[in-house]
Amino acid sequence: MDIATQPRAYLSSIGPRQRSGEPAGIYSVCSSHPLVLEAAFYQAEADKSPLLVESTCNQVNQFGGYSGMTPADFAAYIYRMAEQVQFDPRGLMLGGDHLGPYVWRSEPAESAMEKAETLVSECVFAGYGKIHLDASMPLGNDNGRAISAQTSAERAARLCRAAERAAAQMDSQKDPPLYVIGAEVPTPGGSLAAREDVPVSNPEEVAEFIHACRQIFTESGLEDAWTRVIAVVVQPGIDFGQHWVAPYDRQSAGALSEFHSQLPEAATYEIHATDFQTPQGLSQMVADHFPLLKVGPCLTFAFREAIFALDRIEQEWLGDRKSISPANIRQVLCDVMDVDPGYWHSHHRAESASDWRVLFSYLDRVRYYWARPDLKNALSRLTENLSYEPVPPTLLSQYLPEQYRAVAAHRLAADPASLIHDKVRGALLPYAAACRMTE
Repeated sequence: MDIATQPRAYLSSIGPRQRSGEPAGIYSVCSSHPLVLEAAFYQAEADKSPLLVESTCNQVNQFGGYSGMTPADFAAYIYRMAEQVQFDPRGLMLGGDHLGPYVWRSEPAESAMEKAETLVSECVFAGYGKIHLDASMPLGNDNGRAISAQTSAERAARLCRAAERAAAQMDSQKDPPLYVIGAEVPTPGGSLAAREDVPVSNPEEVAEFIHACRQIFTESGLEDAWTRVIAVVVQPGIDFGQHWVAPYDRQSAGALSEFHSQLPEAATYEIHATDFQTPQGLSQMVADHFPLLKVGPCLTFAFREAIFALDRIEQEWLGDRKSISPANIRQVLCDVMDVDPGYWHSHHRAESASDWRVLFSYLDRVRYYWARPDLKNALSRLTENLSYEPVPPTLLSQYLPEQYRAVAAHRLAADPASLIHDKVRGALLPYAAACRMTE
């Protein structure tokens, strides 16, 4: 099998291969930033591996989400980028993460679920091949209490019916979607809890939820869809917060790892919030049957590091040149975030976005602002300023030392885009290695 041109087959094979003792895995890129996505395409091309790109319900939905894109918009955006970087579209699969009522969780259950059904349907119509049915959160009339496994399963089945109806209306040549279920879903985008509060899923509770889902899917005439459930979201004790990371601990996750053998035949575990884990931790997770790894904030975190480094290079190198209008992109970012603090103020106790606790947080609330016009213009100016002549190697050594070594070895060009791509790929490479997708 040529995994580069069959991502669906590769994804479906992971559960059975894991049960046969093969540590197969795949990472899923959850980002909409063009330079981050370009880096992911280049990494997958270098590895000759499939690329799975996912959007979240917050990021992309029928009302635009924070990216301003509907599912159809996002699909067109990703496939257009694949064409631009000359990536074989047969090696690409789109997925929807946390597809359910999360965005509308303050509304009564019926209206929230109706909107969630529309979102799931639009994702299927847009060609998403992997659908995470996430109905794990309490809704407006659930009185703030955690919902039962039975209720979560019933709502997941309702979302699945909407997806199956959408798939039935499409070209018969198109494959129906693969599904992910699970009630042990971490907060999207990182935790606001304390490091010591990160749980490990109880295998008995996972078994209860799977049993409830299997029964309701069967009663609902979704037997065929159940055979396409390829993963269950669980929590193996990892997460990240503002300035902490809870690392993977094999001993704590041991019972959950052993329960993998009792999952439905096609299924494996999907893990969210894997950002900022060590390379060793990621490799251990895949080896321990936690092989579907979601990654997002740590990639935009690396992007932000690259931008701040280039900002410092611009100041050191070009700050005194009267012929140059500096981009001052870090200051522009802080100004934009202060004018509209909605995406960061609830996560940080800080008076200004310029506070280091905001700019350098693992939560990377900065990522919500890069698409703003002022920042896009500043990035264009920064790129232009640093492209007139080669960046001095001594400044590269100071602010981007890993990229400096690659440039010195003639493995990397010193232009801003190449430097940014390489920085992001450095954050993605441990995932490719853990999933056995790269040498």
